[in-house]
Formats: sequence, C-alpha cells, structure tokens
Amino acid sequence: MENAINETNRRREIQMKYNEEHGIVPKTIIKEVRDIIDISAKDEKIGKKPKSKLTAKDREKLITQYTAMMKEAARVLDFEQAAYFRDKIKELKGEK
Repeated sequence: MENAINETNRRREIQMKYNEEHGIVPKTIIKEVRDIIDISAKDEKIGKKPKSKLTAKDREKLITQYTAMMKEAARVLDFEQAAYFRDKIKELKGEK
C-alpha cells in the first residue's frame, strides 16, 4: 500500500510541475444526474430490440451508430458515456 501511495505522490508532483510550466489550471468536471440518466435513455431509444432478434444488417447499423456516439462522447471528454457505448458495441459483436 505504501508503494502505491508513494507512486501516486510521485506522479502528482510531476503533473503539478507540468501544469505550472504550461499555465494549466485543473478544474473539476461537474455533471448533473440528468447527464447520467440520458445515457440510459439513449440506449432505450436506439437499441430496443435485443441483440438476438437483430438482423446482421441492423446489428451493423447499430454498431455504426454506437461508434459515432462513442467517438463524440470521447471528443467532449465524456469518457463514462464513451465506455458505455464501447461496451454496447462489444456486446453486439459478441465479444463480451
């Protein structure tokens, strides 16, 4: 445990030095609960059919939509939502 704490402190010092040299001021990400609920709502709107009832064409179309949504979420630094779509894509591809 001590090694993990020491490593965390070492990395924190490096990050703080980098931020200071480049004039970066870290700020907290603030999200409302609504944002998290929207993730579930999007899933219900897009993928109502279970994977087993989708045709190959429908599955590919859904994978394409999820991929676009995943990339957009990552672009705006919403990594939780991007990970959610990544998992849905894996599920549709049968990789889970």
